[in-house]
Parts: sequence; C-alpha cells; structure tokens
Amino acid sequence: MRGLNKVTLIGNLGNDPSIQTIEGNIKVAKFSLATTEFFKDSNGQNQSNTDWHNIVLWRGLADLAEKYLHKGSLVYVEGKLKTRSYDDKDGQKKYVTEIVAEQLILLDKKTDGN
Repeated sequence: MRGLNKVTLIGNLGNDPSIQTIEGNIKVAKFSLATTEFFKDSNGQNQSNTDWHNIVLWRGLADLAEKYLHKGSLVYVEGKLKTRSYDDKDGQKKYVTEIVAEQLILLDKKTDGN
C-alpha cells in the first residue's frame, strides 16, 4: 500500500518570510504559520488554542512569498510534512519538522491600496 503525506493549513504568518538564495540561484522562503482553533470548555467558556508550524517554500512559491507575504498575512498552504536532523554546536542531534509547501493561496482581502 502506498502512503500519503499531505498537510493542509489556513493561518497567519507569524513573521515576514526569510528569503535565501542557495547554490544554482534557487530561492527558498521560510516563515512560521499560526493556526488557531476555537472551542468551548467544559464550563461553556470560549477558548482558543494556537499551534505554530514551520513553512518552507521553494523557487516560484518563494518568489511569491517574497513579493506578497508579510507578518499577519492570511494564507492557505498545502504541502507535505518533512523532518530533518542536524548536529548542534555541542554535537547533540536536533530534529526539525517543517511543511514543504506545494501550493500557496493568498487569502488576504484586497484593499484599494494593494
């Protein structure tokens, strides 16, 4: 049986995208994305829970992010979950889980100034 690795998120950027150009003149954009769930607790009080996700965009999507995205932008992100590891300065293995975006849709409402 084949596996499926698909992530779909709608949320707000926690920071402006960080843009890098790597070998081969390939652009990479990275930013954090907040998704917030709202619910009522056992006492009937409204509550919210925010999760933060690390988003990575490559090539054309990175160009789009550089041009149009900023802290607070509302976006739809579709992609796959990737975990990578590295050794920190003390030689300890660290793990990072990211969503590598395959699709990005800007959801901010247009205003006359944009």
